[in-house]
Amino acid sequence: MRYLVIGLAAAVALAATLAAQGQAQAQGSEQEHLPARLSGEFTPLAKPDIANGPVPRMPDGHPDLSGPWVGGGSNQDIEKDGGLKPGELPLLAWAKQLRDSRKEEDEPYLYCTPMSVPRTNPYPWRFVQSVTAQGLSTFYVIHENGDAGGVRKIFMDGRTHPPADDLLPTWWGHSIGRWEGDTLVIDTVNFNGKTRLDTIGHPHSDQLHLTQRFSRPDLGHIAYEVIVDDPKTFTRSWKNTRTFTLRPDWDMMEYSCEENNKSLWEGRIKVPKYKQP
Repeated sequence: MRYLVIGLAAAVALAATLAAQGQAQAQGSEQEHLPARLSGEFTPLAKPDIANGPVPRMPDGHPDLSGPWVGGGSNQDIEKDGGLKPGELPLLAWAKQLRDSRKEEDEPYLYCTPMSVPRTNPYPWRFVQSVTAQGLSTFYVIHENGDAGGVRKIFMDGRTHPPADDLLPTWWGHSIGRWEGDTLVIDTVNFNGKTRLDTIGHPHSDQLHLTQRFSRPDLGHIAYEVIVDDPKTFTRSWKNTRTFTLRPDWDMMEYSCEENNKSLWEGRIKVPKYKQP
């Protein structure tokens, strides 16, 4: 009987050890496939055969910017993640005070409103290019996660921004684009001022004006630059740079913010009120 008890105890211990090892391996495997925290940043690396490959081109000769793309930020802190030094962001006094008073759990994005631009979340996104009988028409930017399922439109047909009195302020603003050689340049105005530039709460106003430049130096990357001009929020215009990485092995998944936001629908959290500066 004594040996039987010892044998059973040893068997139980072995089974527990194997179960723990299996659970650890499963967790490790799961972590490899989980995306970064929404409020975190990550910079994926492209494989050499992707990073060093030739730039694909559209029939008109311009680079194909389709994607999907990941990384590059900025989501957590646009000052830090954009290569600026602490305190280098030229905030007006009211904007700095507002940023310091904000809490991450109160940001509108968590309540199924668009993240907007120039912010970028850590999930895949892509350009979709529309061509009509008259030529290149519209670029669409779609994100897998966030932005309330919205799609950003960039008009590429040569139009200009309508007069301010003819526009209603929107989450995405009004975007027009053009090619400068192999660089896509997007000019955007007419924001509603309700979004944040990042998780820690850098604000902007309805006077935000963005000039974005996308270029593709190789198969695996997009070099990105944005010039931010908002005289109601900053003392001067400033520049932010990033790098996006191609993930051809990924695809866009369906996402509906409202579907999983049970805390919002059940009333445990409240939609914050927006304040214009």
